[in-house]
Amino acid sequence: MTNLLADRVVVVSGVGPGLGRSLALGAAREGARVVLVARNEDRLRAVADEIAVGGGEALVAPADITDEAACASVIDRAVDHWGRVDGLANNAFQQPPFESLEEQPLDTIRAGFEINLLAHLSLTRAAAPVMRANGGGAVLMTLSSVLRKPRPLFGAYKMAKHALLGMARALAVELGPDGIRVNSIAPGYIYDDPVKFYFQILADQQGRTAAEVEADITAEHALHHIPTPDEIADAGLFLLSDHARAVTGQCLDVNGGEFMV
Repeated sequence: MTNLLADRVVVVSGVGPGLGRSLALGAAREGARVVLVARNEDRLRAVADEIAVGGGEALVAPADITDEAACASVIDRAVDHWGRVDGLANNAFQQPPFESLEEQPLDTIRAGFEINLLAHLSLTRAAAPVMRANGGGAVLMTLSSVLRKPRPLFGAYKMAKHALLGMARALAVELGPDGIRVNSIAPGYIYDDPVKFYFQILADQQGRTAAEVEADITAEHALHHIPTPDEIADAGLFLLSDHARAVTGQCLDVNGGEFMV
């Protein structure tokens, strides 16, 4: 533990089995008291138990963050329990169906924007007054390498992530005078079960092994390494910490050198 977030209260949304869990566990490891947010309460309690085993503290706050009132309630619970909110990691996301923009129903695209964009705005708007009252804070958005690379049938997701990047930068300007920083991370491949499953799909299509597919893809990374959820989370925790106190409005690509912009 380096205590990057000692004595802070950090809210993490989208706490699932991958990056959200790593952000939550990492924040606790760095000394923060963590508010865990997602729809699945059982999953939140499992992560809270992991944090407790490591000597940390966590508050379970199940919520549907597409509901603005639920977002306000999460922040209220954090303040009631610990008196403050210092950091917010917006990690919840939903991938729309892989369909062309020409064919995808507009209602499906709108639904993706609710969770991938507007939910983050709602949580940030609920947290900002509390951070302002405490003299400042930090907000993190999780983006994606889909911002940088053309990917067929990812149009709706790409739209939402570009909008989220623009929103993060607009918030950085608006909230900066109050000492509230807003930054983003953009992971590429995340070496976890979904990516391993994807490699197996490619292998089956190509008549190869998953290890061969993985080796080819890894060779395209400058580090010859696909980042794990923990490694990506560490970059986000840096941006939430005072080590990044002069950084705002930035998007940090965390991709092992898959590409450089």
